[in-house]
Formats: sequence, C-alpha cells, structure tokens
Amino acid sequence: MARPTAALTGRERMFGEDEIIVSKTDLQGRITYANSVFLRVAGYTEEEVLSQPHSMIRHPGMPRAVFRLLWETIAGGKEIFAYVKNLARDGDHYWVFAHVTPSFDSTGAISGYHSFRRWARRDAIAAAQALYDRMIQIEAAAGDRREGMAASTAMLIKVLEQKGCDYDAFVLSL
Repeated sequence: MARPTAALTGRERMFGEDEIIVSKTDLQGRITYANSVFLRVAGYTEEEVLSQPHSMIRHPGMPRAVFRLLWETIAGGKEIFAYVKNLARDGDHYWVFAHVTPSFDSTGAISGYHSFRRWARRDAIAAAQALYDRMIQIEAAAGDRREGMAASTAMLIKVLEQKGCDYDAFVLSL
C-alpha cells in the first residue's frame, strides 16, 4: 500500500473529544493494530493498513525533525507526547494529541510501540502549527533531507532551550 495519492484538500477532519485513536506497530513502525476510530478518521480499511508503515499517514506539513525526536525517544524506552497533523487517504488532514510509548516483552526488551491519540485543542494546534511551519521552511530550504532535518532539529532545540524545557514539557504547556 502506497501513501495516498490524492492531492491535499486543505479540509480538516474532526473526531469526538471522547474518542481515542489507537494503533500499534512493530519495531520497524509497521502497523500491527488499528482501532475503528483510526480506520474511520484516516479513511482506510484494516486490510489496507496492517503491515504498512505508520508513516503512510504522515502529512507533508509535519516536520521530519519531530518524527526523528519521536522515534529516538521511544526507541530509547521512553514515552513522548506530541501534537501531530496526520494525512487521511483522500488528502484531508486531522490533528491529534498523541501519546506514544514503547511496548515491552517479558524480558524487558522493546517489542513494539503503541500510540493513543486524542482530540487536539484548537489553541494548541495553532501554537504547534506555528512552530511546525517554521521547521518545515527550514527543512525545505536545505540542500537535502538530512541537512534539513539537522537544521530543523537545531532550531527546535534552540526554541526549547529558550523556553527552558524539553519537548514533552513544551507540548504539555500548550
């Protein structure tokens, strides 16, 4: 299954404040479970998402540096909170407040990852979008993807240092 080929619509999908989007992945980020809310909001069937990379719902308006931070954090055995703009199959988007954690096997080794995503507050989305837009501009202006991600990460680190907090504290303060 390839990423959606539909053009970005600019339309935002909403889901209920009482709903939770849940997905699980293996160590490589391939989807092993997606609940009905995930399937409905993203516009896929279960058969279409299972074994596919979770990045299939990555919106191009999300900085790669945020996902780098996310993967480094969970691969290190820690949880992370993030505001994320996702891409639906038809080109619509939807914002989530994500809580992503590693799953552990009986020996304590990381065996996969799971994510619980809730409705995102409008004011928090606006704050995250402003930061993400700056990061996307930095990533796009670089000579290649690796340089762009490094420059965007450096900018994010500088912003967090100025605020005197880490990414989780920043996200939870929105």
